[in-house]
Amino acid sequence: MRSFILICCLLVGTQQLQAQIGQRFGNMGGGGSSSMQKDTGSHKHDLDTLTITYRRLGEPTDFRLDSSIADFNSTFLRIPGSFVFLGNNGAPARNVMFTPFMKPGFDAGFHIFDPYAFTHENARIYNTNRPYSELLYMVGSQQEQQIGVLHTQNRTDHFNFGFEYNKIYAPGYFRSQSTNHDVYRITGRFNSRNKRYNAYLSYYYNKFNNGENGGLRKGDTVLDNPRYNNRKTIDVNLGNYSSATTGLFSTTLPVKTSQRQSGILLVQQYDWGKGDTIHVNDTTDYYKFDPFFRVQYSFKVDNNSASYLDGQPDTFYYTNRYKWGFTGDTVRAQHDWRIISNDFSIIQFPVRGNQAHFISAGARYENIRGTFLDAGINFNNFVVHGEYRNKTRNQKWDLSAKGELYLAGQNSGDYNVTGMLSRYLNETLGNVHLFFSNTNREASYVYKYFSSTYDSWYNSTLGKENITQLQFAADNKKLKYNLAVNYFLIENYTYFENYYTSKQAPALFNLLQVIFSKHFKYKHYNWYMDFAFQQVHGDGRINVPTIWTRHRLAYENRLFNNLNLMAGIEAKYNTAYYADDYSPVTGQFVYQTTQRVKYYAPDLAAFVHFRIKSLSAFIRGENLNTFFATNNFAAPAYPYNNFTFRLGIRWWFIN
Repeated sequence: MRSFILICCLLVGTQQLQAQIGQRFGNMGGGGSSSMQKDTGSHKHDLDTLTITYRRLGEPTDFRLDSSIADFNSTFLRIPGSFVFLGNNGAPARNVMFTPFMKPGFDAGFHIFDPYAFTHENARIYNTNRPYSELLYMVGSQQEQQIGVLHTQNRTDHFNFGFEYNKIYAPGYFRSQSTNHDVYRITGRFNSRNKRYNAYLSYYYNKFNNGENGGLRKGDTVLDNPRYNNRKTIDVNLGNYSSATTGLFSTTLPVKTSQRQSGILLVQQYDWGKGDTIHVNDTTDYYKFDPFFRVQYSFKVDNNSASYLDGQPDTFYYTNRYKWGFTGDTVRAQHDWRIISNDFSIIQFPVRGNQAHFISAGARYENIRGTFLDAGINFNNFVVHGEYRNKTRNQKWDLSAKGELYLAGQNSGDYNVTGMLSRYLNETLGNVHLFFSNTNREASYVYKYFSSTYDSWYNSTLGKENITQLQFAADNKKLKYNLAVNYFLIENYTYFENYYTSKQAPALFNLLQVIFSKHFKYKHYNWYMDFAFQQVHGDGRINVPTIWTRHRLAYENRLFNNLNLMAGIEAKYNTAYYADDYSPVTGQFVYQTTQRVKYYAPDLAAFVHFRIKSLSAFIRGENLNTFFATNNFAAPAYPYNNFTFRLGIRWWFIN
């Protein structure tokens, strides 16, 4: 409640600030304009949504809301299709497409719920001509439910606010597997009447509750036994004999991982430039302001808490997995972090009227405080950063070069440099994209230190990770394909070699990754193909499937003038590999080379998606492969659910 009151005060207070000095969001100002893009680039929007746009912090492009029904993962679940999760919606998840963490500076290291989280990076700063609301509701087997709420409106020409809420509740098919997540977000945007002062607010609160069962005790040997048709009768490693109560708004779990994440970011800008009054007609004038110089101040506070609790622990499990001198008492782990940062930047716009062309330079001071069960730590960082961006007015060229260097403090020597060049060739050849990035960073803190009631350790032998990424990408809307070729060069890659011990790869290694998507169409029949190839060269201590693929075969048609129908089959498959195991106490995926995880059959789903004006809905039968094959596994001892029925709607309103 105190946080909510603070946010409301900040939203109101920005309207009273006219001359305050206004991170690096130099392209978020109120003046100027840039071209409009869609999230998917393949869906035609209703006319009444064309005036509803948003921007992401740090990106000078306007996006439109996406009402496509083609991809269930992105539109409804809002999780990329290449992610695997430990059997249940909302469970710990990771991407089978290798995506190294490439941010310099401090990182706590708890990322198992990232796909479900709100962050400043994925915040949407809206601009609407009318209030807009969106409701999403999904119900599935085993009482699974998912709720989504979005509302945004411009209260005046100068002030917009947005509110979002998502809930995931999934008891699952197996014991002690329930998830119950709540995530909230508030955004605000204000610019003064003379358009010199701008302010942006981003606030989020993520609450994740995940039941831990440690996987099946006997692996896949029991799944084909008709005695265990009720999956909750199968013995699991954790919470096996403890009672659990689950409900949409109240869940009690015998063994659980909990994470709480909150953050508030306030960006203030003040511009110098030139304004003109533009005569629209005899009765209407429009004031346009083009900045050429900006000062910007950003204040950010992030809080992160990760905990684990088992009140009735299984002695054999912890002795075998963690090698503890175990006494049977409660197992508990707790890591709490608070990061406060102050950032000051100056930005220049060389070309009047194009805020996507700018040069920025700035400095940031960070204070980081950590609290654990048996200790605490406090340290600071001083960072300098700069960026050059030029997205031309004709939208054919997009050039970016930026860097960040930690000059002093705990993370001294960390840095990141990136360069990007994008060129739109023509309608036939589409857009080509070249990207380079090099990051030097300390390993995330969870690899250096971990504290629990049974053991605390500190690994002082870890060097800085160095990761280089080279990318070529092509996007062709006419031929309906996307291609990305990534080449990673990695040194001192940090990983968990078992449930409780961190280590670094012994040598430099590289990874080649090719990702290709294509849409084939014949009359009303469509084939959406996603394909990925990955190969590691050297002793990388990472395991990825060589081939991952997803296919959607669908019949699509427009019926009765306003019914958009899509019906078909979806299949997903990857080749066998040593998939990462999972350590519940540390909340980390861990490297293993003892058990290959394979698909007994492709994951199959049958679906009917449709949209009628502002209402879209879906009916899905998932995991159809379990009718004729053993459940596929996401990780050793962690099978996916049985056949699941899902029904949901997405309904949006424009007043």
